[in-house]
Amino acid sequence: MDSANACAASTSARSVDLDTYVPAYLTWTSNKLSRGASQCYIKHFDIGIETWRCLVLLAIDGTVSAPHVSRVTGMDKSSVSRCFKSMQERGLIRISQDNNLGRARVAALTERGRDLHDDIREVAMERERAFLAVLSPGEVNVLLAMFRKLHENLPAVEVATQRYIDKRQVKPKAIRDAVSFESE
Repeated sequence: MDSANACAASTSARSVDLDTYVPAYLTWTSNKLSRGASQCYIKHFDIGIETWRCLVLLAIDGTVSAPHVSRVTGMDKSSVSRCFKSMQERGLIRISQDNNLGRARVAALTERGRDLHDDIREVAMERERAFLAVLSPGEVNVLLAMFRKLHENLPAVEVATQRYIDKRQVKPKAIRDAVSFESE
């Protein structure tokens, strides 16, 4: 084996196999679905995907706090707060104090926000229908069950990751770089 092939074989053995690496497919699919939805919603409704996610939770729960939206969707809290501010300025939500939650501020849909949600919901449901059209109803049920199971397992992933890092004594890149610089 020549040195170029040996180097390629060595690199390949240390690389992630993207054909079987599940997080890659999840990420690619999620990113492409979100980007497509966002482009559609911006073009036709003048809102992005983050606003749509907030509208969905508001339509379901009636009132929600920014931390709740962050926990459910995984969006950054500051992004949710900025989104709420923009939605309030556009007359899509009302913000008020929730006396039951101490000083927490909660958002509620206005009539205009509800109408916007209802309009976009139809497009979102069509996107979902088209996305899942390649699966049988049974496969959709299995897929949803698997996603729920995987979603519930995410805290265990974080614990296992930290355990692995602690065991291997993996240091952040900035610390590794500083140590190697000092030893030069």
